[in-house]
Amino acid sequence: MQTPLYFEDLHRGDSWVSEVREVTAEDVADFAELTGDHDPLHTDQLLSAASPFGGPVAHGLLGLSILAGLSSTRPNVATLALIGISDWEFDAPIFFGDVVQVVTRVTDLASHGRRAGRVTWLRQLVNQDKRIVQKGMFITLVASRVREKRPNSPMLDGNLSHG
Repeated sequence: MQTPLYFEDLHRGDSWVSEVREVTAEDVADFAELTGDHDPLHTDQLLSAASPFGGPVAHGLLGLSILAGLSSTRPNVATLALIGISDWEFDAPIFFGDVVQVVTRVTDLASHGRRAGRVTWLRQLVNQDKRIVQKGMFITLVASRVREKRPNSPMLDGNLSHG
């Protein structure tokens, strides 16, 4: 695995494209079992053929989860925490057999304490037809390579009296 990028390595406009992943009927069935979401749009092949989408579709949150996984290595970043997701849009359905990948771009950077920076990423889940199926902002804390020193504080000596 490549050496992780730190906050100082990132710049507005930097972008990456992930590996691809096929979304299968088995993925959808496993996700339904894991979450308990057995909505016929996702799980019932017969009813789904009459769905508004013309066939069975993956759960939107499965797409978001796949996006999170694919974007965890492209870029490989020294992430401390995911602190928010905003402005998320489910623009198009993900069909069984779609091949998706993530396009990631840094949109904002800000210092955050002594050991991290706050990074806002535009993340787009794109299918094999180059259609954006989901998009929105991820906000993460990314470790700094160089830790800022704390302001000097009075040193306590070991000779404190309690009297």
